[in-house]
Amino acid sequence: MPTRKRLSRVIGVLTLVALPLTGIAQSESADQPTTVTKERLPLEDLRNFTKVFEQIRRGYIEEIDDSTLLEYAIKGMLHGLDPHSSYLDHRSLDDLQINTIGEFSGLGIEVGIKDERLTIVTSMDDTPAAHAGLQSGDVILRLAGKSMRGVSLDEALKKMRGPVGSSITLTIGRKGHNKPFDVTLKRDTVQLHSVSGELLEPGYGYLRIRQFQLDTASDLAQTMDTLQRKGDLKGLIIDLRNNPGGVLQASVAVADAFLEEGLVVYTEGRNESANLRYSAEPGDLLKGAPMVVLINDGSASAAEIVAGALQDHRRAVVMGTDSFGKGSVQTVIPINSQRAIKLTTALYFTPNGRSIQAQGISPDIVVERAKIIPFKDQPRTSEADLARHLDNGNVAPSPKVGNGEDEKKRDRFGSDNQLSEALNLLKGLSFYVQRPQGAHLVAWKGESNTQNDLSRPPAFNESVE
Repeated sequence: MPTRKRLSRVIGVLTLVALPLTGIAQSESADQPTTVTKERLPLEDLRNFTKVFEQIRRGYIEEIDDSTLLEYAIKGMLHGLDPHSSYLDHRSLDDLQINTIGEFSGLGIEVGIKDERLTIVTSMDDTPAAHAGLQSGDVILRLAGKSMRGVSLDEALKKMRGPVGSSITLTIGRKGHNKPFDVTLKRDTVQLHSVSGELLEPGYGYLRIRQFQLDTASDLAQTMDTLQRKGDLKGLIIDLRNNPGGVLQASVAVADAFLEEGLVVYTEGRNESANLRYSAEPGDLLKGAPMVVLINDGSASAAEIVAGALQDHRRAVVMGTDSFGKGSVQTVIPINSQRAIKLTTALYFTPNGRSIQAQGISPDIVVERAKIIPFKDQPRTSEADLARHLDNGNVAPSPKVGNGEDEKKRDRFGSDNQLSEALNLLKGLSFYVQRPQGAHLVAWKGESNTQNDLSRPPAFNESVE
């Protein structure tokens, strides 16, 4: 049974205490000590605001009450900052809670604003969007016939949500297609089971983490228990492709589960409360066996934290394509009992100090997604087919007959070349580590000058006895 370590700890949504963000300025000089001065209010700008407010109030074609106008003003302020800061009304707060728990009614797509266009980050597994073939990078031009240009992320999300069974038509622009096309989706209850796992082959495990939720850490521990009860694991693949992220502490717990020590991630922001560091505690669920982490351009935020931490500590080989590059921290700051703002307050950095923001994680081994078509009916020639071949004196072996499970695996790897490459690499890595008698399997984590060095894979001119 794997060590539980910190996986049983309570995981919560990171909420930083709101500090004054305006009215205070720090003045630094090489000749003078740092001083704190109070900035003057921008009176002329405030006058302009009240003039615009009054003009809308009096002259707009429809009458709008003052509280609604002020709420629009708050939304506009946050919308102008970055794609991820937003105003949360009571419905948005409910949606945030639902997404954190892992169940909601909708289409099953993670979206963002890229170049002022509503863009799909990823289609979640086993959802209406995934079944319809929507892909990362697709641009949503229209929702229910309404143009999405200039529409805020919150407005778009509200349009995509709706009762189970109701339908909505998306107009999609896709690279390589000459013109947009329509896709009609029926909303469904989207169940986000965060972790699933299986044995691809005896000794080689596969973990799929779809999203980082409150229960991801405990799901991971249970799944690892199940896999290890089936036999000692020689290696593990963690699939973070199309994982849009989620709860920060859940990603820290996942990386911690496979690290003995060291920094996992740190954040930096303007306020001291935004500067946080998360470190791993002793205990590796996999006991040092080699790992491969799969990422692609749909891997974002918390998924990038895990990939970056395991890569920096040389605990895993990262394979696939560059990740999305969403490296900013959003803090939910309550305004009252039914309102809050989601404000970008910090940036993520990997243990080696790499910023994830707008850069992402680059894989150690680049493997583009491709379709492999097996030559099932290709004739095979061997020595036994040659005329006058010599007999070895043994009884001819019976031809092997594949079962349905073998066919299923062949079809799966044929449609997922990245997974196939990851498994081949994992098998190769398992040859470059050894298990001393009475000791755990040890993976490489850097250089060592000891005579019996098991902390790194041998070079081609080295041997492992």
